[in-house]
Formats: sequence, structure tokens, C-alpha cells
Amino acid sequence: MFLPSLQSKDHGPLLDLIVCGDQSSGKSSVLEAVSGVRFPTKDNLCTRFATELVLRRDSTITATVTIIPGAERSDEEKQKLRDFKAPTVQLDHFSGLIDAAKINMGLDSGAKAFTDDVLRVEISGPQQPHLTLVDLPGLIHAESKQQSTKDVQLVSSLVRGYMANTRSIILAVVSAKNDYANQIVTKFARDVDPKGLRTLGIITKPDTLHAGSESEKAFLDLAQNKDVVFRLGWHVLRNRDYDGRNWSVEERDEKERDFFSQGAWMSLPTRVLGIAALKPRLSTVLKDQIIAELPSLIDDVEAGINESRKTLMRLGEARGTLQEQRLYLVRSSQSFSSLIKAAVDGLYVHEFFGDAMTHVGFKKRLRAVVQDILLEFADDMRDKGHSQEIIYDDSKPENRSTPKQISRSDFLDNVRELMRRSRGCELPGTFNPSIIGDLFYQQSRPWKRLLEQYSKRILDATRTSLELVLTHTTDETTSEGLLREVINPAMARYTLELEKKVSEIMRPHQKGHPITYNQYFTETIQKARQEHAKREQALQLKDYFKIESDKGSSYIRPSQGFHTGDLLNAINERTHEDMNRYACSEAVDCMNAYYKVAMKVVVDNFSVLGIENCLLEGLSDTFSPDWVMKLEDSLVSRIAAETEDSQVERARAVKKLESLETGLQTLNQFSRNKVADRIDEAYDRSEMDNVIDDNVIEENVSDDNVVDDNVIDDEVMDGNGIEEPVTDDIVMDCNAIEEPVTVSEVPDPCEPVWSSPLPEAHASPEADHAWGFTRKGISKKKKAKGIWANVD
Repeated sequence: MFLPSLQSKDHGPLLDLIVCGDQSSGKSSVLEAVSGVRFPTKDNLCTRFATELVLRRDSTITATVTIIPGAERSDEEKQKLRDFKAPTVQLDHFSGLIDAAKINMGLDSGAKAFTDDVLRVEISGPQQPHLTLVDLPGLIHAESKQQSTKDVQLVSSLVRGYMANTRSIILAVVSAKNDYANQIVTKFARDVDPKGLRTLGIITKPDTLHAGSESEKAFLDLAQNKDVVFRLGWHVLRNRDYDGRNWSVEERDEKERDFFSQGAWMSLPTRVLGIAALKPRLSTVLKDQIIAELPSLIDDVEAGINESRKTLMRLGEARGTLQEQRLYLVRSSQSFSSLIKAAVDGLYVHEFFGDAMTHVGFKKRLRAVVQDILLEFADDMRDKGHSQEIIYDDSKPENRSTPKQISRSDFLDNVRELMRRSRGCELPGTFNPSIIGDLFYQQSRPWKRLLEQYSKRILDATRTSLELVLTHTTDETTSEGLLREVINPAMARYTLELEKKVSEIMRPHQKGHPITYNQYFTETIQKARQEHAKREQALQLKDYFKIESDKGSSYIRPSQGFHTGDLLNAINERTHEDMNRYACSEAVDCMNAYYKVAMKVVVDNFSVLGIENCLLEGLSDTFSPDWVMKLEDSLVSRIAAETEDSQVERARAVKKLESLETGLQTLNQFSRNKVADRIDEAYDRSEMDNVIDDNVIEENVSDDNVVDDNVIDDEVMDGNGIEEPVTDDIVMDCNAIEEPVTVSEVPDPCEPVWSSPLPEAHASPEADHAWGFTRKGISKKKKAKGIWANVD
């Protein structure tokens, strides 16, 4: 049987029968004939909003009615529509329910003709088929006094939206009262279903056609799938007319049988005529769609099961007592601590961490985020941590705003003025050691700003990670309580500790004497002196060989011989006449060397002593089982007491999980049955082929009298809508469907949607031709390989 457990708005998409067509085309009459529910029908404007009728077979009779607000409704209007109380849920009074919904939607005042609100009626009972029917407003060709241009666009958008859902069967209703070429429903169907794979055409009001007229002939051709071609073909129904508006269902069906038993309609197969044939036909269509979509449907159900389990895991067990509440917090804290520790340690194996390439997945990986920020911090300290960038006089300045670039000569002039104002008892050509500190403090001024900036970024990333873990491990209400009572106070503590540590790290680099015992300091000074000497010697060489200094060539070919002693004297004879400038240069080199040493220390200390020790190290203990056990009872209840919404969510998740697990068992069983049938069919064909090959085939059989796998025309089309090559080798392969239509219910292979029988099997070649098969001459000795075993 079908799975009613999957036929619910809470359990994923449904297999809908979308009934659409022009205004007054007879859509509501089609719905009534199919479902037995008396939809309101009028000759003028009627259907003003989408109505979803969800029918489910169940041992108990239940009914629920809801209004799903449209997207353009305000929050206040949405709440009012959600609070709609139906005056009745009896199908016998369905018209009254529709009228009540109209009033609630504001369609009774004349202010608006249509709305994108949806009336959803779910009815269960032992006599109900498992089916979802959707009644849509009729398509409008042009605006009028009652229907504005906006209404035309709204209806068109609404109908297209439903038709575009690949998990639906389109019943395209065409009225015989109007030329079908002027009815746009077939165009809409072709737009969303170009191959016509899930569209069944419905011709209504055939009794309005004059017998023998060209219009009647045109609709007869349409019913035979000769004009507008759909794979599912066409079907003809006779609606109630005005005089028969009060007929019972039995009377309506009897009138329909009488009509199709006479005139030109007798030329059509009975399987495409009347409601009695439409129900089993739709049952077959639904079953075929389910079989085609079976693998995808199983995937969807499994995904729904996983989602439900995650929801229940997040909500935890029911917690009505203090003991249950504390136990829930203990378990939540264990999960929280474990995930935070994994995030800090960089072990992202838990499913919580998701895909690293997504924004949320990356934010959950706290260690990766912190590493990324600290690497950026180190780069900024190196590139932007100094107030001024000192460049050689012959270097070309770069076009950038920070840090400010200054030539070495200009910087030495500034240092010289500073030394003059800070002079002590030092000898000429030397400098006061404190000048190094003064220069360094001025040069490292941006450090404090950078440390504060990156501290904030890492604190924000940490808070985000904590909140994501908290949301994963607890329900929404508990998360809010823990944020208020645990996370926010903890983050305030961490922020204060980190601020203190940053101040402690910066203190030695803001005042006092520079201190370092790092050998890198002296190495850097020596490299700077060597660089200065190298540049001076290069100038001496150019001067000695009379080379213009602006040419910049390092390759020298003397025009005449030279004495090496003179060359060495020329290189080394230059001395610094300005001893104060020399002292300034030495002081600058010492400051630069100390700056590099101190910068490395600050970067490492900020990363280790600040971020690691003050923040990340104790993060997993923020919300721990030990903390939970020490909580006061009142605080436990305030944090973990279950709200009514949580109770409803849990109940819904439990119900959904049970339904989906039951459905999955049936789906898997059905899938195994289909595989077994495929194997048996393949084996039977193989055995038959062996018999034919060994005992039947004669060498003198002509090619014209042999049927093989290629005798079937590639494209055969008739009223049944078969549009694919059909051979005796066909084996259903659910995984070969290119355009699946996912459904929400799975049939038992032996039970149709309705209790009425399926169409009788066709035993004659003529009947088979009516179903869309063709054949060629078949040799008597090769009958077993033909399509029909009784062909001679």
C-alpha cells in the first residue's frame, strides 16, 4: 500500500496532482470527480487561491485545516491566517470551508480578487485514497473590471510555481467549449515539462460540441494525442452542467457513461473516457512515477531520518523534573566540551564541523580560524608595525599611505636633532644608549593598535564558535539560557584576561631601557654595517674608475691598467668627517636591530601567552559537567526547563522519525522486490532465447518475417501516450531515469490508489495497437520471440 506516513507537509515534498487550466474550464469538476469531494463550481470566477487537499488512508478519521500565508503578507496578517479555525472539516460541507477561508483571507470585500495564500486540508480515513490534489485559480488571458493586470500576473506566477515542481503530475484541463489552441495551459505545461513526461491532458465539457462538427473532430484528434502530444496522453470527462448541478455522484457517473456510449466518442478506447477509467489510470501514473523515482526517494527519506535524529539529539530527553533537567545539562556539557576541545585541537572529524569550504563550516574550525588570524597578524606586524619605513636615498619610494616612507638621510637628520636635545656626557661620535629606546618607542607605536585589533577579532571568532557548538548541542531555549548565564560571563572574563596580558606584553616596549640577550640583535647590526660599507665601497669604485653614479652598472672594464694598491687605498681612505652623523647612523642601526628582535618576541608572546594561555587553553571548561553539578537548582530550571515549543518540536520529530523509518522499510522492501523481478525477467528471457536458438530458428527464414529487438518503432504515440521504444527486452531500471519526479508515497505493487480495478489487459493485436505498440510480420517458427504469443 502507499505510505501515508510520508504524505505530510512535515515529512517532505509530496506527489501532487496539480489541476490547472483556464477559468471556467472545469478544473473543480475534475477534482470533484477524482476525489469525491464537492468543490464549489460556478460559471463565473470561482477559485481565487490554491487549495491543497491531502487525502490519506488511516484507520481513524481525522481532519486538519490550515492556511499557509503568502509571502507578501505582513507578520500580523500571517499570524491571523495561521490562527484560522475552520467552521467545519467535513467533506460534505467543503464549499462552506472554502467560503470561510475566503473571508479570512480578505477576499470577500472585493478589495482583491486573488491571493497567494494556500488553504491546506488534510483528511484521513479508512476510505480515503493516498493522494494530494491541488486546485489552482484559472489562468487569465487579459485584465477586466474584476481582474487587474496584477491579478493576471499573480495567477500566472502561482500556477507556474506549482507546475514547475518536478514532484508533481500536471492535469492540464482543456474545455471543449473553447478552441484548445486559445487555452494557454498547454503552453504552460510545455514550458515546465518540455517532454511531456508528467503531464496528462484532460478534456472537459465534450457535450457542448456539435455532433459531426470540425470542433468535435479536432477534440477527438486531441484526445488521441495527435496534436498536443503528452507522454501520458489525454483523457475525456463529462462535467456536470448547470441543470445537473444537484446530481449525486452516482447520477453524474451514469450520465457520463450514457454520453460516451454514443456518437463519435465511441471511436475512442474506453480507457481514455470517463471518471471510472481515469482513477485507475492515475493510479498507474502515480505508481510509475514512484518506481522511477525510488532511489531518489530513498535518499530523501534517509536524509529526513538523519535530520529528525539530529533534532532529537539536540533537544535531548524530555525534562519535566529537576533531575531530568540537570541530567540534560550534564550530557549537553559533555558534548559541548568535546566539540570545543576538538575545535581548539584542530581535529575536525565530527560531523558537526561540516564542509570546510563553506562559511559556517570554516567558522566552526576555531583552530584554523585563529591560525589564519595570527598569520595575518604576523604579516601586519612586519609590514605595518613601524611608524616610518626607512629607505636608502637612491631607492624609489612606493606609492602607499602606511607606513610612511622616509629617506635615510632625512631620518638621520631627525635623529640628529633628537640626539642634540638628549645629549649627555657621551664623547663625540658616540650616542646616549637611551636614544635607542626613544627611537624604538616612536617606531613601534602602531603595535598597541594592532594587538587590540587582532585580540578583538580572535575573541569574536571564539564567541562565534562557542555559539555554534552551543546551538548544535542544545535546543534554542537552553542555548539562550546558557548564553546568558555561562557564555557571556565567560567571554567577559576571557576578554579581561586577554586585555591584561596584552598590556603586560606591551609594557617593556613602551617605556624603560631596551633589553635583549638575543644574538640576532648583534647579527642584525653587523649585517647593517656591512650593507652600509658595501654601498660606500661601490661609490668609491665608481669614483675611482670615473663611472657616472646614476648609470648603476656593476660591470667595469677599465680603459687602461691600474695599480691595486691605489685601488685599495681609494676604497678605504674615506672617513666620516661628521662624527655626530656617524653616531646617528649607528643609533639607527641599533634601533632597527632591536625592533626586529622585539617584534618577533611580541608576535610570539601575543600568540602563546595571550591567545593560547588566556583564551584557548581553558575554553573547553567554559561549560563543563563539573560546572553543571555545582549549579543551584533554581538556575538549572531557569536554563534547562523545557518550553512548550520544545515539547511540540520533540513530539513532531518523534512522529516524523517513526513515520520515515516505517516508510524506509517499505521502500527498501519494494526496491528489493523490483531488483528480484528484474533478475527473474532477465533469466526468463535468457532461457527463452536459448530455446529459440536451439530448436526454432531455420536458415531460410526471411528477414521480413523475423522480429528482433529492432522491430519496434523508435517513437510510437497514441492516446495512451507511450513515447519510448518498447521491446520485449525492456527491464525496469530505477536508476536509469534521467528526469526523476520525487514522490512522498510508495505503493504496494498489488494495490492501486483507488479500490476500483485497473483496465483490462489487451489480448488482441488491435487492442495492443491502441496502447501504442506496432509489429511487423512474424514467422510462425519464431512466435516466441514476438510481442504477442498468439500471433500467427
